[in-house]
Amino acid sequence: MPLGLILGIGRAFRRKRPSSLDILSSKRAPRDYYKGKNCKPTGFHTRKGGYVVVNEKLPNYVVPDLTDFKLKPYVSQCPREVKTTEATDAAK
Repeated sequence: MPLGLILGIGRAFRRKRPSSLDILSSKRAPRDYYKGKNCKPTGFHTRKGGYVVVNEKLPNYVVPDLTDFKLKPYVSQCPREVKTTEATDAAK
């Protein structure tokens, strides 16, 4: 009895990934389970193997008018070094 208990504890410590039982994948789930890539469906499949796109399910991006916007849309890959005195004053 004590030997079996000690061997069981030793087996639990030698296990590589103890949290692998919590991960649900298509190999550990029912046959028709499909995990997917966390994307929203944009339509549905038909009986004959086709796919119908539903316009209500498509993403609608609302972009504001940026004609008089002062900031540039991209950051330069060659930034200039900026020396600030606030950080050095706060450290002292």
